[in-house]
Amino acid sequence: MKTREIYICSACGASVAQWRGQCPKCKEWNTLEARTVSKEQAKRRGSTPLVPSGSAIIPLRDVKEDEHTPFGTGMAELDRILGAGIVPGAALLIGGEPGIGKSTLLLQVAGGVAESGKQVLYVSGEESLGQLRARAARLDALDENLTAISTSKLDDVLPVLESSNPPDLLIVDSVQTVSSLRVEGLPGSVTQVRAVSIELIETCKRVGVALLLVGHVTKDGQLAGPKLLEHMVDTVISIEGDRRQMYRMLRIIKNRFGPNQELIVFEMVHDGMQIVDDPSTYFLGARDPELSGTAVVMAVDGQRPFAVEVQALVSRSYLSIPRRTGLGFDVNRLHLLLAVLEKRLRLNFAEVDIYAKVGGGMKLQDPGMDLALIAAVLSSFYDLPLPSKSVLWGEVDLNGQVRPVASHDIRQRQASRLGYRPILCPEAEPETGLRTIVQLQEALFSKNG
Repeated sequence: MKTREIYICSACGASVAQWRGQCPKCKEWNTLEARTVSKEQAKRRGSTPLVPSGSAIIPLRDVKEDEHTPFGTGMAELDRILGAGIVPGAALLIGGEPGIGKSTLLLQVAGGVAESGKQVLYVSGEESLGQLRARAARLDALDENLTAISTSKLDDVLPVLESSNPPDLLIVDSVQTVSSLRVEGLPGSVTQVRAVSIELIETCKRVGVALLLVGHVTKDGQLAGPKLLEHMVDTVISIEGDRRQMYRMLRIIKNRFGPNQELIVFEMVHDGMQIVDDPSTYFLGARDPELSGTAVVMAVDGQRPFAVEVQALVSRSYLSIPRRTGLGFDVNRLHLLLAVLEKRLRLNFAEVDIYAKVGGGMKLQDPGMDLALIAAVLSSFYDLPLPSKSVLWGEVDLNGQVRPVASHDIRQRQASRLGYRPILCPEAEPETGLRTIVQLQEALFSKNG
């Protein structure tokens, strides 16, 4: 048989006759890999039929509705944000930094599903069965319906799925450690991750097995591997937080069965990850409202409101270029707001260092924290504390105007429920509604610049 060499993109699967630095289809760089195929295969490459073999075209109204009923995970709050639980045949992808608690949470879910009478298979490509059992015992997740296998070979898993008694839930920890003998490349490579994921997802959907895939993340916090993987799965879950803190945040990034951008706050304890029932004031900690340089912002992540402390320290600088440091938010926001304060309030920050952070190890991207950050900086600059039960939110533009932010009603109801007063925001009552940062300064510090 006559053969020829072609180059296949490891990111999108496109093929070209000659090597080039950039894939002409997906525009990724250095993804073309040499493959030797027969000339007949090379001619057919790229001409995939629109309807796969064995599929039939039928009227959409004649398609029967899916009769699969979701089953619970043992955590009511997790079931709620997933959309009543885990749907048989669905594929879920969970990502997070090393040591953040992915395996711990998955073992808790596996134990809860197994306790309900469902069969669970836990595929561990990173840990031995002894290590897995020790963690399961600590989490009280040992159940006769929970089975496990320690392997990095896909061919050890597929026969179980194709058997007469497949599990109801398959957990693969992690997809980067599993490899297929039918594909070249080392475990974790783009080619292997794509091939393993496709085969697992297609097989699980065909036999009606729910699939939970664990994915590694890059140093930038993005899920490693091809972007195709996130498009193929039904739900993408991210576990965030600081490993040195006790809290973890589970965020739903994509969900075909329920709402997106939902959030659950967990507390990492010896017995595993426990859901914080009311995280509204969880990130305030042992806050002392009598100290200057602190302000409370009612932030919103998804549809959940949080009362979070924003701290600032303004101190005399002995450097030619004063320091500006921000933790828990984009430091460029601090630079921007300081420039607005200097321009609109005629303040001089040229001889002071300014440090700001979000309390509790929280990371905020909410534009509504602008007003609280400015209030904390002014409080430290004047060395005057804010009213003990005050709360703020609002976006500040370059002209010093305070603009409304999304989810105002949610923030308002939560602030009133927690007893905060005064509420300083652009859409509050007439006596406390703010339009400019000049009004903020006058309301809090009785100064007019």
